[in-house]
Amino acid sequence: MKKAAAERTRTAHAIWYVRKGEVELRAEPLKVPARDDVVVRTLFSAISRGTERLILSGTVPQNERERMRAPLQAGDFPFPVKYGYCAAGVVETGPSELVGRPVFVLHPHQDLFTAPVCMAIPLPDGVPPRRATLAANMETALNAVWDAGCGPADRIVVVGGGAVGMLVGYLCAQMPGTDVTVVDIEPDRGQIAEQLGLRFALPRDTPTEADVVFHTCATPQGLAAAIGAAGMEGTIVELSWYGEGSIPVPLGGAFHSRRLKLISSQVGEVAPSRRPRWTRRRRLEAALSLLQDPRLDALITEEIEFADAPQRVPQILAPGAPGVVSVIRYPAAS
Repeated sequence: MKKAAAERTRTAHAIWYVRKGEVELRAEPLKVPARDDVVVRTLFSAISRGTERLILSGTVPQNERERMRAPLQAGDFPFPVKYGYCAAGVVETGPSELVGRPVFVLHPHQDLFTAPVCMAIPLPDGVPPRRATLAANMETALNAVWDAGCGPADRIVVVGGGAVGMLVGYLCAQMPGTDVTVVDIEPDRGQIAEQLGLRFALPRDTPTEADVVFHTCATPQGLAAAIGAAGMEGTIVELSWYGEGSIPVPLGGAFHSRRLKLISSQVGEVAPSRRPRWTRRRRLEAALSLLQDPRLDALITEEIEFADAPQRVPQILAPGAPGVVSVIRYPAAS
């Protein structure tokens, strides 16, 4: 009883999207943990530039709002909403085998939180908490590679050098004999691609005759470039999410005669090729284990302090803002 009373008096602080373009830090009572819960002190969380940009702009479509909910989201779209799904921290309260261990949780940006113990995934050895915030993006990339069905010696093009695009390229490059090129409008991303063992090209130099093409940048120009990069009977995998937007899809020209295949990939479901055997937890555990390579730290191009979030998050999510992955550093990480 004393422990429960102590937990009841604790206060947490979380990032809330409150109006179009506006973010607040709000204090709230820490939820009293039940028997099957853990209390986690957050060290780092990553901002999902694509998804959270749509949330900040208030453009989550009405008919997609339930599917867009994060696992432990609070509030409702469009505003106010507490969102996020890339948190890494240390267990303070919970089963003895987890107390003191670093874990990853699909939880919104919050400095101290209570979550079901089944959602606290222990970090593998060799994966520090800061890099572990890439787990959700790695899970998306892994699912996309499964959806694509690409394999050794394939010629692969990734249009869009953000976090997901770079991680897709990284995974594909691990297959023997693959030739992987990331295409992006930002020349500076070429250095990151090189560190990950990938070729890099500006849009004017996009390779052609690819076996598989991934599109991740959510623009009509990018999708057109992806379709143009595919070889005869090639596959284009669309990972972008456009919110309320509607874009032209160039299905004229050689699309039909080259018998191209355009498919979507979304992380909400395990890819059909793995679904009979893989749970979402197994997939997330696999994504975390794939983050042991220190080279992946190159994807984290910006770090901000939790206290600065109201000013800095809108800047990070502004259209055309530089960088790849931005992480929030919490006081417990100091």
